[in-house]
Amino acid sequence: MENKTPAIEIEKLGKVYTRGKEEVTAIQEISLKIPEGKFVSIVGPSGCGKSTFLHIVGGFIPKSSGKVRIRGKEVDKPGPDRGMMFQESALFPWKNVFDNVAWGLEIQGMEKSKRDEVVEHYLKLVNLWDFRKNLPSELSGGMKQRISLARVLAFNPDVLLMDEPFGALDAQTREKMQVELQRIWQESNKSVMFVTHDIDEAVFLSDIVVVFSGRPAVVKEIIEIDFQRPRTLDVHKTQEFMDIRNHIWDLLHQEQGTSDEEGM
Repeated sequence: MENKTPAIEIEKLGKVYTRGKEEVTAIQEISLKIPEGKFVSIVGPSGCGKSTFLHIVGGFIPKSSGKVRIRGKEVDKPGPDRGMMFQESALFPWKNVFDNVAWGLEIQGMEKSKRDEVVEHYLKLVNLWDFRKNLPSELSGGMKQRISLARVLAFNPDVLLMDEPFGALDAQTREKMQVELQRIWQESNKSVMFVTHDIDEAVFLSDIVVVFSGRPAVVKEIIEIDFQRPRTLDVHKTQEFMDIRNHIWDLLHQEQGTSDEEGM
């Protein structure tokens, strides 16, 4: 069998913070291999280091030990091979939707005709082409996040890193965005690493769910999800979904300090 290079490879990753005279270990020897094109969610107790882990993969936080590779290339700083999406949309309020998505491409020096073509493609992909002249203040929270997603995808990164992107949305909008993200992900064929507190969200979206322990975070279990795609929200009602969801819930509640965990 052909040995393909993983989209993301984490090898014995560690992060230690120094606070005064005290050293705090946030992440301890995490190793993962994420195949190309897979959607992988990271769940774990609140404060265990999920976001720290994702930001190290993104190159925004330096690691203390171990290695991070994207398609075989070692990560030591942010780069165009990784697209990062956060909980807040962080759009320019004075720019319309089209110009928000085009901004990064313009900074990169892409010529206008090509830039306009790319922006049109991704705004149509996220179903917001008809809103291209609107300002962010005229749009809903879910629409703003879709603009943010279009802006990240326009860079054509190898992998997409998402840190609680739907955390600020109401429950109904969040479910709609999960369905939309599944569609966009399948059409864009990106490898995704997605951090969430919400177990149901992780199970619904993912090919693989990685469960972290409490701090210092280690990989507690890796769970493969093989529901047929595209998935509808009705999958939540199936016994298999509930069994997986309850298993992850049990894993997290074996950890100390998870009694106030959201989404459980």
